[in-house]
Amino acid sequence: MARRDDASASDPVEAFPTKHIPPPQVRDLPEPPARQWRYIGPGIVAAGVGLATGEFILFPYITSQVGLTFVWAALLGLLTQFFLNMEIERYTLATGETAVTGFSRLWRHWGLVFAIMAYFANLWPAWATSSASLLTYATGGNKNVVAVAMLVAIALILTLAPTVYTALERAEMLKVAAILVLIVVGSLFVIGASTWMDVPTIVTQPRFPAAELGFAVLLGALAFAGAGGGQNLVQSNWIRDKGFGMGQHMPKIVSPLTGHIEARGQAGFIFPPTQENLGRWRVWWRFANKEQLLTFVLITFLSIMFMSLLAYATVYGKPDLPDDVSFLQIEGEQMMQLAGTWFGYFFWVVGAFSLFAAALGIVDYTSRLAADVLKTNYFPNASESKIYAGLVWGLVLIGTAIIAGGLGQPLLLAVIAACIGGVMMFIYSGLLIAINRKILPAPIRIRSYRLVALVWSILLFGVLSVLTVQEELGDLFG
Repeated sequence: MARRDDASASDPVEAFPTKHIPPPQVRDLPEPPARQWRYIGPGIVAAGVGLATGEFILFPYITSQVGLTFVWAALLGLLTQFFLNMEIERYTLATGETAVTGFSRLWRHWGLVFAIMAYFANLWPAWATSSASLLTYATGGNKNVVAVAMLVAIALILTLAPTVYTALERAEMLKVAAILVLIVVGSLFVIGASTWMDVPTIVTQPRFPAAELGFAVLLGALAFAGAGGGQNLVQSNWIRDKGFGMGQHMPKIVSPLTGHIEARGQAGFIFPPTQENLGRWRVWWRFANKEQLLTFVLITFLSIMFMSLLAYATVYGKPDLPDDVSFLQIEGEQMMQLAGTWFGYFFWVVGAFSLFAAALGIVDYTSRLAADVLKTNYFPNASESKIYAGLVWGLVLIGTAIIAGGLGQPLLLAVIAACIGGVMMFIYSGLLIAINRKILPAPIRIRSYRLVALVWSILLFGVLSVLTVQEELGDLFG
């Protein structure tokens, strides 16, 4: 038995608040995988879902305006999210519960707060319409019809796949592979010697060009490189369905039509801090950190850097470039001039698939987050898989109605949605400290530099939220 640091060391259940959620069951931590490569996936899913309009539009747009001097911010933002994601994973590795369930143990409605915020941020189907726009650049057609077809396809994929996470993981792995091919081909045919010679300016000439672009654009790019908002929280759900740690004891979300539904209780599990369990924990924890660093962080940074290099090689210095998806049409046309017509079409098709896969992941994580909250806190006897399927179709039908009605995203809603991710991350950075220091057994609690990283996250996203709200509302009502 591990040395008794406090009551929770001898009774691992004692520190868990149980007013609204039952106490966890005590079970040994499962053996770490002998073949660790089989558990690689959640970080790739995170990278695939996170590589959306920010990586395809925002960072390239910044590069087109000020060069490569802001790419450093992507690495800073990604490292901050790495520590956030690992503290989200810590709680789930140890309990099989999501971090949101841990928050709900502190106050019942924390989960509902985050679910509503995630829905509000993702209600307008911006990623699907962006994907459709890129596809029509290459093939022609009506982008609204294409966008609706994509939304229906997303709902079918997420509700007919026997195991939802497996289908999502395969789609995101295919997306990452397509982007890697784009990187290789673009390096050969588009990015010239002069561009490669300027790469060191990322390190030697870092800037924060707020005067040219404003705080909202720059801080948004810094903070949300790769993921952001509700997506980080769903790392819990993804590693649980993959079978990380105590997640092996929890059933997966499956299709109500093609999968075998298993009942899940409200609570998870916790292991007694014996020497054997703590030895297993150290292996699981090292593997989870390595998987996240070498997939999510590395893939996302390489993608951001490459997309920025493409923009630098094609449209840097061109005046009056749009900062929406039409930016990619101009960039693709420039690529046609540099590398041939084929490369512009190739770029648009890969971009369309990339944003489609991002939309798939966004619908999944928004619905997955809400389904977990509703099942755990409000409808304990309901099927989480059925709740999830209903939420997926509800979100898709709302998006379809918005597109079919020809509605644009209201400016005020867009401004509010842009601020939601930062506010969410500011709040749950603090809550992660609470659950990982007060609830988990003492030997596996957050400490040292990881605690400092979460304090930095609180400061970063707090400042981000305040500055973004001030600047955007000033522009809106000024």
